Amino acid sequence: MAQPQLNFHKLFSLSIFAIILFFNSAAIAQQSTKGIIKGHVVIQNDGPAENVSVTLKGTKYGTVTNEDGDFTLRVPQGKYTLIISQVGSKSQETSVDLANGQTLTLPQFTVSKASNNLQEVSISGSKVNKFKTKKSVDVAKMPLNNLENAQVYTTITNQLIQEQQIFSVDDAIRNAPGIQKMWEATGRGGDGGSYYNSRGFIVQSKLRNGIAGNVTSTIDAVNLERIEVIKGPSATLFGSTLTSYGGLINRVTKTPYDSFGGEVSFADGNYDFHRVALDINTPLDVQKKVLFRLNTAFNNDGSFQNNGFNRYWAIAPSLLYKVNDRLTISADAELSYGKNIGKSIFFMPYNQTVAALGYTSADQLKLDYKQSYHGDGLTQTSNSTSFFGQVKYKISDQWTTNTNISATHSFSNGFNPYFYLLPKDSISREDQSTKNSTDDMIEIQQNFNGDFKIGKFRNRFVGGLDFFRENSNQHFFSTAFDRASVLGSHDYSNFNQMNMDAVYAKGTAFVYPSVYKTNTYSAYVSDVFNITDQLIASAAIRVDRFDNKGNYNPATNTTSGGFKQTAFSPKFGLIYQPVKDHVALFANYQNGFTNKNGLSENNKPLKPEQANQIEGGVKIDLFDGKLSSTLSYYDIKVKDIVRQSTINQALSVQDGTQLSKGFEAEVIANPVTGLNIIAGFSYNDSKLEKTADLTVEGLRPTTAGSPYTANFWASYRISKGLVKGLGFGFGGNYASDNKIINSKTLGVFSLPAYTVLNASVFYDTNQYRVGFKMDNLTNEKYWIGYTTVNPQKLRSYALTFAYKF
Repeated sequence: MAQPQLNFHKLFSLSIFAIILFFNSAAIAQQSTKGIIKGHVVIQNDGPAENVSVTLKGTKYGTVTNEDGDFTLRVPQGKYTLIISQVGSKSQETSVDLANGQTLTLPQFTVSKASNNLQEVSISGSKVNKFKTKKSVDVAKMPLNNLENAQVYTTITNQLIQEQQIFSVDDAIRNAPGIQKMWEATGRGGDGGSYYNSRGFIVQSKLRNGIAGNVTSTIDAVNLERIEVIKGPSATLFGSTLTSYGGLINRVTKTPYDSFGGEVSFADGNYDFHRVALDINTPLDVQKKVLFRLNTAFNNDGSFQNNGFNRYWAIAPSLLYKVNDRLTISADAELSYGKNIGKSIFFMPYNQTVAALGYTSADQLKLDYKQSYHGDGLTQTSNSTSFFGQVKYKISDQWTTNTNISATHSFSNGFNPYFYLLPKDSISREDQSTKNSTDDMIEIQQNFNGDFKIGKFRNRFVGGLDFFRENSNQHFFSTAFDRASVLGSHDYSNFNQMNMDAVYAKGTAFVYPSVYKTNTYSAYVSDVFNITDQLIASAAIRVDRFDNKGNYNPATNTTSGGFKQTAFSPKFGLIYQPVKDHVALFANYQNGFTNKNGLSENNKPLKPEQANQIEGGVKIDLFDGKLSSTLSYYDIKVKDIVRQSTINQALSVQDGTQLSKGFEAEVIANPVTGLNIIAGFSYNDSKLEKTADLTVEGLRPTTAGSPYTANFWASYRISKGLVKGLGFGFGGNYASDNKIINSKTLGVFSLPAYTVLNASVFYDTNQYRVGFKMDNLTNEKYWIGYTTVNPQKLRSYALTFAYKF
């Protein structure tokens, strides 16, 4: 059944009206300029204290510390008694005198079961490495500091996202070393947003807070607290369906807090860019046990080409119920409704040689960079609706249980124009449409976390059960429209909805369904074991039972190809800290796998394809957190790649191999107050061995991306004086040549190296934030893609205004 269509002009008007109401009510309620109280809480001899209650006695104001032990309260001027309290520790009280509009940073608080010492209050300058986080809950499925984790990951913080005035996951990902965008989000049901490359393998952002959170179209940043880019095969803890051999991308979302607040923002820019967003949070009861937060945004983005747009509305409500000190229940959703015309993508025809095309690089093509090569109406409607729930219960001081559920539905319907590059400076204009296609995913995950000692040895443990179900009901159909020259002046508007409808009415389309159901049943255990305070070992294993119910053919009303497979996925790590809490030498072994259907030459079922990584390096956190860095070398070998049998084409041989090794470096620094820097570099060497196609034997895969990439961003914020809060940022990304055809017989065709520079200026106060950003400062023409040529946006700019309440 077709999904209801949206009137985006009405949505935009309603969004503006709703936000004006919030804006006015907040302004009326705000009788005086609020100040800010900041602080940091640690557990004695054990790092930052998370989820510690921070309240102002006798008032409605309060919050909890985040994973780094930090808290922030925005309150009116006045004299208060601040209370620090945690289950199992005695509370601490201290007096606070806050002036109108003042930001007051308190000295560090230490909580312990036997301490009730009051802390003296003074005003001090904040020294914050705001692009860094010390700890993650999701990367290891347990709270673990970066220097205690043998796996490499990058965290893109909310502060960086805000400073760069980022509106999508795509733009945020450019801050992660070794991650390269390869393809735009197609908007088609089940596709999972944009495609990236990590360590030579394609990866997408399919996880949200550690479980399934698939979004079909462009993923908005309105509900992002941070992004965690986890490197290398990660099937042991996250399974194989939502990850790749290069890693995974996990979106960590905003959560409700126990005071009223939020912000409303507006943005406008070139290429018909318009955006309005709202973040509002409020307790729903006097006891502040029921908390509600809503994040929503309407986004309209045109195209740098003469035709095209992407328009969507994202809504993310969340509800948190603190039943008592032990039990917390949360429920939230992410809803996205969009309409777009697909970005220009140029393919290479099967078996066409580079010599026949006449060009060896994208910058040599005679294509008009600003020409879309299509007319009006070739639009696609897509939406993603995801619902999440969590029950967290503290069994004891050592044990907690987490029950998580995720249900994701994606839908797409409409056109998807694309093109083939042909000899004699011509293109084939074609379409691949979806017809009311849906993809549904359900994940139920139960985790038991423990932090306990056996003798004098500390163990941090997670044991989990996971059920994942995918129900794909997607229907694709495609056909060619015409062949057109790209030389001279032509009217390309005839490639439009009316004419494509006429073509499809003739019944000449190639139709192919993607209708199947799969169930995956998994169990895993992981333990981080402190041999000493400075030597930490970790081990984990997953057993995975995959049940493919088979592919359904609507034309014949038959289902075939069902199979079942069991896979084991181990993981090991070792950390040695020669300088405790500051320098960590690490090594890891990680595994990933992919289930394979078919029979071998001896008529036995195929086994899962396996990827094994060995990695080593160093992590540092020096100068009171001002310098954080990770340097690593990895070696990934994918074995048991399936190729067709030369004896019987109906059977397969499972002996193919792909090698991928390289070096990655990341530096996050706060050398002086106000100056923050993040930089990364990566080198990847990938090679195919024992392939089905001997013409690519020993060569770099066309899906491996650029061998060299680099990212950089530096910002400076003035922290004193009349223009306190004024800041400037500058940076960019580099990628070397990317071979999208690399064959001994077809030849080599490359996307040229590119350097894209970006800049921003902002003025941030307690009440409002004004920002201006410009991306692609030099107006560089560049292309991304894997096996394709995808021209990217030219110079763009946006002005943003946000009001905080």
